[in-house]
Amino acid sequence: MSWFNDFLKPRKDNFREYLIQQAQIGVVGLEGLVAYMKNPTPENEERVNRAEKDGDEVRRILIDDLSRTFVTPIDREDIFKLSRAVDDLLDYAHSTVDEMVVLNVSPTEHLVSMATMLLEASREILLALQRIERHPAVASEHARKAKRFENNVEKTYRKAIAELFTETENAPEIVRMLKKREVYRHLSNAADRADEAANIIADIVVKTT
Repeated sequence: MSWFNDFLKPRKDNFREYLIQQAQIGVVGLEGLVAYMKNPTPENEERVNRAEKDGDEVRRILIDDLSRTFVTPIDREDIFKLSRAVDDLLDYAHSTVDEMVVLNVSPTEHLVSMATMLLEASREILLALQRIERHPAVASEHARKAKRFENNVEKTYRKAIAELFTETENAPEIVRMLKKREVYRHLSNAADRADEAANIIADIVVKTT
């Protein structure tokens, strides 16, 4: 029964550190996304790709530890959902660049703006995670700021779509519009993941204070 007793024993809290590592990598990836939107080079594309792979590896380790730990400092479901939301944010950044390359879509002013706001949201999520243990009220404020950035991304998304679908009977132009709409949608979905992460952080603060 020693293995079972070990399973029940509280372990060192690595989960906050894993989440912080994920968020840090997310910021790096979103910085790469902004750089790509301003200068779509293979080097900036690789910055996003590398961050996405690094983030996936940290999430794998977190899930592995979570499966072998019975007592966790934060609700285990919240840990899993928060990790997934942070990971999804970076995944959408990665898939956005992939689709732009495959569909041959050039960056627009709206894409630069949306990527920049997503970067700011990811920075707020990182700050919230760094402060959630000792300064939960401050963490909540950073989560609220992340949600505000998400709201602004959605406003920019709707504006971009409205401008995109203007009257046109030019078939090649319609194809171009549909390609851009797909890219805009990816960044809108990324913003949803930032909003989800912020909501989970707020829930954790309520549960632990």
